[in-house]
Amino acid sequence: LLLRWRRRRGLWRKVKEARQRQERSLVQMEMAVRRFREQLPSVNMISILSLPLLELSKKLRDGSLPPEHVFYAYVGKALQIATETNCITEYLQESETQLQKAKMTGKLGLLYGVPVSIKDSIDCQGHDSTLGFIKNINKPAAEDSVVVQVLRRQGAIPFVKTNVPQSLISYDCKNLIFGQTFNPLLYTRSPGGSSGGEGALIGGGGSILGFGTDVGGSLRFPAAFCGICALKPTGNRLSKKGIISGVLGQKAVVAAVGPMAKDVESLALGMRALLCEDMFNLDSTVPPLPFNEEVYSSTQPLRIGYYETDFFTMPSPAMRRAVRETKQLLEDAGHTLVPFELTNVDYVIFNFCVRGIFADGATSFLKMFKGELEKSSMGLFFWLAKSPNWLKSVLSWIAKPFHLLMPFIGFVSFFSTVDEVWSLHHEIEEFCHQFIAQWKKLNLDVMLCPMLGPALGIGYPGKLSVAVSYTMLYNALDFPAGVVPVTMVTDKDEEELKGYQGYFRDWWDRTLAKAFRGSVGLPVAVQCVALPWQEELCLRFMKEVETL
Repeated sequence: LLLRWRRRRGLWRKVKEARQRQERSLVQMEMAVRRFREQLPSVNMISILSLPLLELSKKLRDGSLPPEHVFYAYVGKALQIATETNCITEYLQESETQLQKAKMTGKLGLLYGVPVSIKDSIDCQGHDSTLGFIKNINKPAAEDSVVVQVLRRQGAIPFVKTNVPQSLISYDCKNLIFGQTFNPLLYTRSPGGSSGGEGALIGGGGSILGFGTDVGGSLRFPAAFCGICALKPTGNRLSKKGIISGVLGQKAVVAAVGPMAKDVESLALGMRALLCEDMFNLDSTVPPLPFNEEVYSSTQPLRIGYYETDFFTMPSPAMRRAVRETKQLLEDAGHTLVPFELTNVDYVIFNFCVRGIFADGATSFLKMFKGELEKSSMGLFFWLAKSPNWLKSVLSWIAKPFHLLMPFIGFVSFFSTVDEVWSLHHEIEEFCHQFIAQWKKLNLDVMLCPMLGPALGIGYPGKLSVAVSYTMLYNALDFPAGVVPVTMVTDKDEEELKGYQGYFRDWWDRTLAKAFRGSVGLPVAVQCVALPWQEELCLRFMKEVETL
């Protein structure tokens, strides 16, 4: 008992240290901005913050805007949003030195002088990548991840790291070290996750370009919940070297790193900057495919597949309306829209995604929580994962007739032998080929899909892991998928929500209906999807949707 007490005290001490470092970061930001304002009181910060990225980067490169004006404008705004939403975990103070160096070298990369924010799990030299785990405190990264190295070479200035949920396997944004991050549009709502700190910071205007990761919607949820844009590329289009994933080594559900910003043009600039010789040299496992300008700037009418529901998670009235209205506007703009039928999404979610991520009986996932103070909100999950196999089989058998336990059938019947994992990988490949065959048969260019929204209340994502069905499908398929906000929740949507029952009419459906309530005025997005390696086409389609 004494040993346990001492160990726990040691852990709390580390948490306290990390929190003090976070507080110090905000103080450093405040002092830096104050110093700048005293030296140059006439700089119009508001006009700098109102510039779209394309215009801002042009002014930085032609010298009409000094990089320090832009830098301190964003440090000031980021500080404000961090105070309101608790989205920043650390200020990268060396960014001030980098700013001076960039000015002296005069080498003008595509992102010269642009301040960028970085998700906690992406390594920045000399800083922790905690993933919300105490064991990762005071373990600074030895070097920058490849993405951060390339951003620096392109002249960008990474200036803050942002909050994540513990383990990243969640679409909320809370951990024991840094606490809960709030949605800048409505503080009672979740900013989404796991790139939730990024979503909150960019959604609140405290960063103009950020980078996160996505293994089940972790870029797309925060973008949709905070009313911004994001792109989850094909898993290997951008380098993942130096980026820490939630479950190491699993290959069934593909993770990706990607950009988040207020508009599509900014995402395209972020991709353009990263898809360069530097990245291909620093990580030779990434295919050397530079950004295809021709595809991105094409104006040819598109043939677009669409669906309003996946028949697993019933869309909220606003989600359904978002797809319908976007479909109509795309047709009015001269594009062709073709209904696409989705089948067996429940099978994909439980058998491919859940079983795929936890094929080792969740051993590696549980290992991360070993010796931590809090097991987040996963009590039942931990109990199931640790229970003996015979008990899992019995529970699985009992649970099958009851929809109430649907999500846990996947969990309790996990542990797979090597041959089962191989056959699972084979099954996912077959499913992918069938999906592409259906796509080609309809002769589609891209696909318009629903995106979960509006933002759920804080604490709800933890109870509603089933609602990842719209996003996680495209991690299993490894297709590029982006998110664009298209509408806001209306009083009529709110009224229609009263009749929402879901497809299974179980506890999950009732809870989701509750989580959607009271959202008038909150943004709702759609998902834009393309075939693997077609990021430029995906972005081009997103731009069409955005300008409708």
